[in-house]
Amino acid sequence: MTKEEAQKHFDESPEWLQKLCVAFADGLNYYLKTHPEVTPKLITHFEPWMPMYFSEGSIGGDIERVSTRKIKKFYDSSNKKMAVSDGLIRLKDDEPRGSNGFAIAGSKTKSGNAMLLINPHTSFFFRGEVHVVSEEGLNAYGAVTWGQFFVYQGFNSKTGWMHTSTGTDIIDEFEETIVKDGSKTSYKYGEEIRALDSIKVNLKYKSANGVQEKSFMTYRTHHGPITHANGDKWVTTALMWSPVKALKQSFTRTKKSNYKEFNEMMDIRTNSSNNTVYADADGTIAYYHGNFIPKRDVSFDYTKPVDGSNPKTDWNGLHALEDNILVLNPPNGWIQNCNSTPFTSALEYSPKKEDYPRYMYSFPENYRGIHAIPLLTEATDLTIDSLIDLAYDTYLPGADVLISGLIDAAKKSSVKSKEAREAIELLKKWDFRVSENSVGMTLVQFYRNSYYRSKKIPRMVGNKRISRLGRFEYMSKTASPKERLAIFQIALETLKADFGSWKTPWGEFNRYQRNDAKIRQDFNDAKPSLPVGMASSSWGALASFGTRFGKDTKRQYGTSGNSFVAVVEFGDKVTAKTMLAGGQSSDVNSPHFSDQSQRYADKQFKEVAYYREDVLKRAKRTYHPGDKK
Repeated sequence: MTKEEAQKHFDESPEWLQKLCVAFADGLNYYLKTHPEVTPKLITHFEPWMPMYFSEGSIGGDIERVSTRKIKKFYDSSNKKMAVSDGLIRLKDDEPRGSNGFAIAGSKTKSGNAMLLINPHTSFFFRGEVHVVSEEGLNAYGAVTWGQFFVYQGFNSKTGWMHTSTGTDIIDEFEETIVKDGSKTSYKYGEEIRALDSIKVNLKYKSANGVQEKSFMTYRTHHGPITHANGDKWVTTALMWSPVKALKQSFTRTKKSNYKEFNEMMDIRTNSSNNTVYADADGTIAYYHGNFIPKRDVSFDYTKPVDGSNPKTDWNGLHALEDNILVLNPPNGWIQNCNSTPFTSALEYSPKKEDYPRYMYSFPENYRGIHAIPLLTEATDLTIDSLIDLAYDTYLPGADVLISGLIDAAKKSSVKSKEAREAIELLKKWDFRVSENSVGMTLVQFYRNSYYRSKKIPRMVGNKRISRLGRFEYMSKTASPKERLAIFQIALETLKADFGSWKTPWGEFNRYQRNDAKIRQDFNDAKPSLPVGMASSSWGALASFGTRFGKDTKRQYGTSGNSFVAVVEFGDKVTAKTMLAGGQSSDVNSPHFSDQSQRYADKQFKEVAYYREDVLKRAKRTYHPGDKK
C-alpha cells in the first residue's frame, strides 16, 4: 500500500476513528518531543494515517507470510547492495508460535461465573500489559502489540476475548498469465486481456553514502499485488486488506457488553489470522474458528498457486459469519483451543469436520490439545487460582511418548554404557513432569536435541512435510532400538561435556535472562539469570517457555511462550490475575525492568486493579501529560 492510499483510507474513516488515529500520532510525537534522549531507529515523526498499515492485530499478521526476499528478487534483481531479510522478526528456535485459550462455563466454576484463560505464546518483551480508560465508555485491560492503540487480547467488565493463531486458509497465490504488447503489459483473465495496475513507489534507504531513494514500478491485478514469479508466471498474493474495517473491528471489540454485541462486531469479518475464544458476565462462552474466510471453489487446491487466468479460481466474497466454524455454550462446560484442530475444542460437542470445506481448517491435533482436554474434562469448582494451576500443569505428553520409546528400545537392544543404563533407570521412574529440579527433563531435552542434530528424522512422509507429532512418532517407534540408544548415548556425552554430569537439574540448564532493552537478547552464561521450571510447548507444555542458545552459551534461555497471561472471572464485578514476562519497562534503570522476573519463574500472579478505587489505592504517582514534574 502506498502512502497516498493510506492517507485516502484515513480520510474515508469515520470521524471517531480519525480522532483515535490523530491521538495515536499526537501521543507519540509528544513523547518524542519531551524525551529527547530517545532516538527512534526509523520514524521520527508520526502521522495519523500510519495505523492504516498495521491493522490486523497479530504480531506479524498476514503480510509476514509474504517473502520480502522474493519481492526483492522480482522488483530489483539487479540491485545487489540492498540487504532484505526474508520476513520480519523470526526467532531461531524450535518453538511453535501460538497460544492457548480456555473458556469455562459457570457449571465448572466454584462461583457459577464464567472464566477465561488468556495465554498467548509470543516473543518476550514485545507485548505490553495495559489498562486503558476513557470518558466515552472504554475500560479495557490486557495485552497490546507495539504500534497499536487497542487492547488485542484482554477483557472489560462484561466480556473477554482471547486470540489464537488459526489454521484457516486466508492467503492464496494466483499465477497470472502475462501478455506483453510492446511497452504495454497486461494479463489474461478468461477471454479478456486486462491492464495491470501500475503503481510507482519511492523507497528511502540507508547506504554508506547516507540516505538514498529508489523508485519502483509495482504491479497489481484484481487478485492483489504481484509479489514474485514462478518461472514465466507472475504471482499475485491475495489476502485481507481492509484497514478501516479492521481497525473498527479491533477497537470496538474492546467495548462490547454481551454476546449479541460481540457477535455483531465479529460480523465485520476482518480478523483474518486469528481464532477467538470468548466468555462474558452473562455466562456465555464461545469459540470462533477464523473470521475472515474467502469463499472458494473446492475443486481447486489452494494450498498451491492456482491459475489466475481461470475466473473459477477467484474468491467469491466472504463466508457469512453463521457459516464459519463456531462453538457456543457446549453442554460439557468448557472450550479449548491450543492452535489445534477445532474438532476437539469441546469433546463430543465439537464441530464436525465433514460439515465444513477443507480450507476452513488445517491445524492437526497437537500435544497441548491432548494435554488440555482431560484436565478440563475432570476439572470441577474452578477458581482463578485453580485455573492457573491447570494452565500450568507440569505433565508433558511429548516427553512421555519419547521416553517410553527409549525405554522400549532398552528392552529390545543392549545398553552399552553404565551411565546410559543408570540414566534409563532414572527415566523409568520419572513422572514426565517438568520442574527446576528434574533431571529427567534435562535428559529428554538433550535426547531430542541430539536426535534433531543427527538429521536422521525424515523431512517428508510421501509428499507431505512431517509434522511435530510425526517426528516424535519416528523417534519413539519407527527408528530402530539401536539408533535410539546410540542417539541417547550422544546426548549423555554432550550433557557431560557441557555441565560435567548427566545428572544436571533442569533449572541449571533452562534459564530466564534479560540484559537490556532488545527484543532479541544477547545471552551470556556469565551474567545473572534465573532457573525456570517450565518447558517448550513442543512437549505439550500448556505454560510454554520457548528458548534458544546464545552465541557461546551452554544454557538455553527463554525467548517466547508465556509472555502476557491473564485468568479472568466474570460476575457482578470482574476479577483477574495476570503475569508478564520480566517487567513492563524496557528502561534498564527502571524498577519495573525486571520486577516480575522472579514472580514469572515462581508462577506468582498479581491481582489486577481494574476498578478506579483499586487503581488509586496502588498509585505511586499520578500525572497529566504536559504538567510539570
